[in-house]
Amino acid sequence: ADEVGLGKTIEAGIVICQFWAERKRQLLVICPASLRKQWAQELEDKFNLPTHVLDAKAYREARRSGRSPLNEKAVLILSMNYANVLREELKSFTWDLVVIDEAHKLRNAHQSSNKIGQAIRFAVEDPRKILLTATPLQNSLMELYGMSSIIDEYMFGEPAVFRSLYGGSDADLNDLKIRLKGFCKRTLRK
Repeated sequence: ADEVGLGKTIEAGIVICQFWAERKRQLLVICPASLRKQWAQELEDKFNLPTHVLDAKAYREARRSGRSPLNEKAVLILSMNYANVLREELKSFTWDLVVIDEAHKLRNAHQSSNKIGQAIRFAVEDPRKILLTATPLQNSLMELYGMSSIIDEYMFGEPAVFRSLYGGSDADLNDLKIRLKGFCKRTLRK
């Protein structure tokens, strides 16, 4: 949850590169469609990693040529919307690592009305995940609950439990910070 410009993509790229070096090469990046090419370029230029941006056209071409679209010898990059379309296939594939950029767009993934958030949460329930965002909270601590539910849906229990513990004016936010410390890193410019 580092602020804009502090190197979240580079930090994630280092982790992806380490996985690649360890021959854990089933790597997936899910991001807004507008960032797919940027991710591909960053991973290729800065880490010398092969990438494959998967969209509907690339998916069809892979199928036509007899290849498995999810099993490319490259870091696979998908838009959030296309990850929703492929949710069942993504779920059935064994990923070594999934990176979700602009994760705040999934902050309501715990709500059934958020179809894309629910689909991505379902699709990547099992593998290790890195969520990147410069804006982890905008309106409510429930957004933090929503993002943490993508990492581990049982971390805080049901939404009502989270609200009762951390939603009131008498909430123990130090307890929340302690619970988040193991998986949440936030760096500010100052």
